Amino acid sequence: MSHYAGDTSDTHDRQGPAASGPPAEEGGGPSKLVLFGLLLGLMLGLLDGTIVGTALPTIVGDLGGLDHLSWVVTAYLLTASLSTPIWGKLGDLYGRKGSFIWSVTVFLAGSVLSGLAQDMGQLIAFRAVQGLGAGGLMVGAISIIGVMLPPSQAGRSQAMIGAMMPVALVGGPLLGGFLTDQLNWRWVFYVNVPIGALALLVVGLRLRLHTERVKAQIDYAGAGLLCAAILALTLLGSWGGTTYAWSSPQIIGLGVTGAVALAWFARVERRAVEPVIPPRLFADRNFTVAQVLTFLTGAAMLGAAAYLPLYMQFVRGASSTASGMLLLPLMAGMFGAQLLLGKVLAAGGRYRPYPVIGGALTVLGALVLMTVDAGTPTAVTSALTLVPGVGMGLLMQSTLLVTINSATPRDMGAATGTTTLIRTIGSSLGIAVLGAVYTSRLHSAGMPEGGASWTPEAVRRMPDGVRDAVRTAVTEGLHGVLLGAALLGAVIFLAAWLMREVPLRKE
Repeated sequence: MSHYAGDTSDTHDRQGPAASGPPAEEGGGPSKLVLFGLLLGLMLGLLDGTIVGTALPTIVGDLGGLDHLSWVVTAYLLTASLSTPIWGKLGDLYGRKGSFIWSVTVFLAGSVLSGLAQDMGQLIAFRAVQGLGAGGLMVGAISIIGVMLPPSQAGRSQAMIGAMMPVALVGGPLLGGFLTDQLNWRWVFYVNVPIGALALLVVGLRLRLHTERVKAQIDYAGAGLLCAAILALTLLGSWGGTTYAWSSPQIIGLGVTGAVALAWFARVERRAVEPVIPPRLFADRNFTVAQVLTFLTGAAMLGAAAYLPLYMQFVRGASSTASGMLLLPLMAGMFGAQLLLGKVLAAGGRYRPYPVIGGALTVLGALVLMTVDAGTPTAVTSALTLVPGVGMGLLMQSTLLVTINSATPRDMGAATGTTTLIRTIGSSLGIAVLGAVYTSRLHSAGMPEGGASWTPEAVRRMPDGVRDAVRTAVTEGLHGVLLGAALLGAVIFLAAWLMREVPLRKE
């Protein structure tokens, strides 16, 4: 079935006989105000993946439904993952500005509905709506900047985008806890409305892109198979080792379903007129290597960031808020590395060494953190997180620029959607596998019976002998996670050598 794009306020950035050159905002690249609006929309999606966590205990106390608590997070991540490549392809076909605006609108609608939820079932359903919109926020912002600026000039803008990830990773839980304590848990969702409205206003009124009316065919079969594969893999990552054992029929069935759906999807995409993820992207060696590095970095980053706060709380006695603050060196390392690399590349520097350096620092950082034990001072542990933070920052920034440099403007949305999706899947599977390692090490290190379900406050009230046993077990669990992160970093280091130095496009 064929469809026609007729949005005259947006652009379709395909290259073809009628194309007159790369699209750009009138007057050159994006203005600071437009860039600010795009970053606001992007921050909405990044924050909402982490801001809800600290509010969940209060939400359960208000709405009930403890048995379904994990689905408040899973529903959001699932629909965000499912919709990410589809939003990217819709932007390629029908206009990136319109796609971005619609994704913000859907996200805000889901936010308002989530804040109005009266029971856990409603909250889960509305979080799924919110995730549908969130899937288009990052891919929309990155692809718009990607077609408005050549990679040789986009380094600093992409560094700002990449630097927002660690900010959201640490800042989300802090903001969620503050809003829940000072106002109400519903404001965790309502706070999105003024921010999103400002993003819509700025982008809607100030962003100007050329428009081309085109005929396009939607790849329904590919979209359906991709959704089935993502659904199976996301549930596998969420349920494996927790709800069901890794050897259970449910987990094995999800793994087989995901593998079959992916294989079938790859076959369909080779024949589709307008594939959701064009196979031609993977014909570029650098693009393929960048996606491998993105997947592994997502797994290592989220695994370390998820389990370090547990060490801070159970072993060092830090509060939830303080444990987030103690990860500031990790965030600062990621933030600083991405901004510095953006400046270096904007000045004409080479990018090939940085994925290799990033992989080496990820290994080194994980190994250095493995030296911490129950008696290591909190300040020392916090400072050591700087090393893996710098490594992951270099990896995230360099792989994003390589992805953009490897894709034509026609496929920019599909390319950025693919890399966002791959990072999300890597994070989901990484935290599941490393979580299984963590749990196994807890029990083998002598965690007291039932101790895995104790809160940090409960542990602090236990007798000295029990507290010491919990601290030892949690430290051993963290060492298992860090060993896994070091192995992932070693694979990243080796794979990064396959990257070629292809000059960044200047057109």
